[in-house]
Amino acid sequence: MKKIILTAAILVSSLTVKIASAQISLSINIGSQPEWGPVGYDHVDYYYLPDIDSYYDINAHQYVYFDNNAWVHGAMLPPRFGNYDVYHSYKVVVNERNPWVRNDVYKRKYASYRGRHDQVVIRDSHDEKYRNHYVERKTVRRVDVVKHDNRGHGHDDHDHGRGHRD
Repeated sequence: MKKIILTAAILVSSLTVKIASAQISLSINIGSQPEWGPVGYDHVDYYYLPDIDSYYDINAHQYVYFDNNAWVHGAMLPPRFGNYDVYHSYKVVVNERNPWVRNDVYKRKYASYRGRHDQVVIRDSHDEKYRNHYVERKTVRRVDVVKHDNRGHGHDDHDHGRGHRD
């Protein structure tokens, strides 16, 4: 009887350990998000783009849009979206597999976000976690150029500090 109870206890505890480890798993894909993505998300599967009723797949780096009665995946948006600006349009984070299957839900739920341009994007953030997405402006330093005349004599081509920097 003791052996059965001990075996059952070991079995239950091993299942508990498996469940606990599954709950701890965390996926972060900040570096995979495009610089035009919204700030504040450690993990994103898709962006829903309410202005054009389309999606962007973060992991595949592809847009998903409706064309000729089918959802199409492509690296670029089709010409009909030529004026769409990913940097200044609103993006809704969607962490669901194949969200376009329920597109009617997303279209209805986020209709009020169409035309909004108030979302901060990764490119414009100086948060340390986005350091791989933005480039700090470097100070431009002046380089003096020495020209040689026909006789082989060099002279410098600047006004010794009285000019301007480009």
